[in-house]
Amino acid sequence: MRATRWLAATAALAACCGVLAGCGTASGTDSQTITLYSGQHEQTANALVNAFEKKTGITVNIRSDDEDTLADQIVTEGSHSPADVFYTENSPPLESLQAKGLLAKVDSSTLSQTPAKYSSPGGDWVGVSARVSVLIYNPSLISVSQLPTHVSQLAEAKYKGKLALAPQETDFQPIVTAYDRAYGKSATLSWLKAINANASGHVYPDNETIADEVNRGAVAFGIVNQYYWYRMRAEVGAGHVHSDITHFAAGDPGYVVDVSGAAVLKSSTHQEAAQKFLAFLVSEQGQSIIADPSKSISFEYPIASGVTTQAPETPFNQLRPYPMTIADLGTGATAIALMRQAGLL
Repeated sequence: MRATRWLAATAALAACCGVLAGCGTASGTDSQTITLYSGQHEQTANALVNAFEKKTGITVNIRSDDEDTLADQIVTEGSHSPADVFYTENSPPLESLQAKGLLAKVDSSTLSQTPAKYSSPGGDWVGVSARVSVLIYNPSLISVSQLPTHVSQLAEAKYKGKLALAPQETDFQPIVTAYDRAYGKSATLSWLKAINANASGHVYPDNETIADEVNRGAVAFGIVNQYYWYRMRAEVGAGHVHSDITHFAAGDPGYVVDVSGAAVLKSSTHQEAAQKFLAFLVSEQGQSIIADPSKSISFEYPIASGVTTQAPETPFNQLRPYPMTIADLGTGATAIALMRQAGLL
């Protein structure tokens, strides 16, 4: 999601922290209220929350914004944060809060539902779903044979004016991290400057805009996560889709799997109810909501409880991404610094 700043709300949130922190103090979890800071797409979060409330009787107040904005808000609020649970699209904001000691340990029974490689190495957050980076392109403007097969090729002069980017999206950070891991900081900075020049006039605020602009023929191609294309197709109808998607070459640094995850805040006064929400996200019921586009319009890959996607997309076990661990992705700080140096942020 976009990396815009939520400065106007800071004072208001801080003022109401004390009030919200006292909510839901009834004994047991069936009459409690928890606060969810959600950086996930609202349709997905709402579908999951509605099912959880119906199942448990626990009320969930959702505050939705960009995940990096919410992570910064949690840091600002510190031990007075009203948030009980933080739910993100990508792992770096969770890793950042973990490094600051702001997350509680996730129940081992919950962690066991997701393959360990998709959750926090320290056990402080659990992986919920995944997406993969793709090229979205308009065949009337560029053929699939003309597209780059390696992310490094985006810097080539022949793509000037044809490339669309959304560098403010936190989804773009893992690609930069992968490039840095593969080629080093100097090469990454040069690459970022070159693609910034190539995307001149087509640097957009988010992946939804890239998908729309490519689909309507305003620009030839761009980089998004796969689910943006599938969501767009579901929303506008297959007859109005004039674009397609394809992957980079297997193992290329541009071919990256991102993990969406959730954590309980160490400062939460509703630890039991918050842990129940995490357990629900990775349960068979929760994962089935993610797996079924008719329920959540998610088109993300479920990664827990053995559930597989029902969407007509490349099966998760057939993806061949760049080999990179959650620990390798880290907090995203290096990627952000490099993008700022290159003028992309």
